[in-house]
Amino acid sequence: MVTIRADEISNIIRERIEQYNREVKIVNTGTVLQVRDGIACIHGLDEVMAGELVEFEEGTIGIALNLESNNVGVILMGDGLMIQEGSSVKATRKIAQIPVSEAYLGRVINALAKPIDGRGEISAYLVSEAYLGRVINAREKND
Repeated sequence: MVTIRADEISNIIRERIEQYNREVKIVNTGTVLQVRDGIACIHGLDEVMAGELVEFEEGTIGIALNLESNNVGVILMGDGLMIQEGSSVKATRKIAQIPVSEAYLGRVINALAKPIDGRGEISAYLVSEAYLGRVINAREKND
């Protein structure tokens, strides 16, 4: 016959409580209302920023542009053929940016600046805002 000791159960429960991950992750999500002509109308995404990248449930990336009080207009950066009404969308908290460098010269990239020419990834680049800051600072020094 198995005996159950209260102190053993208490110790197990105490250990589980101490190991419990208390981190709460808030995810800004929305629901697809409609998709037409490369544009999705999303309900939700209350905290999304203009120009922010969003990710659809099936993996397509979009850019939030039309921010209204009860919905968000998103431009699709892919064909979006698998996006269906009612599917979920989540904000990425990343603003769409264009990388720049000489490594991009002669390369073929898609709308998200990912190489599609089969010549591998492009590793050395600056984000356009950072690059412009360097150009402006250099100009000020020369004036």
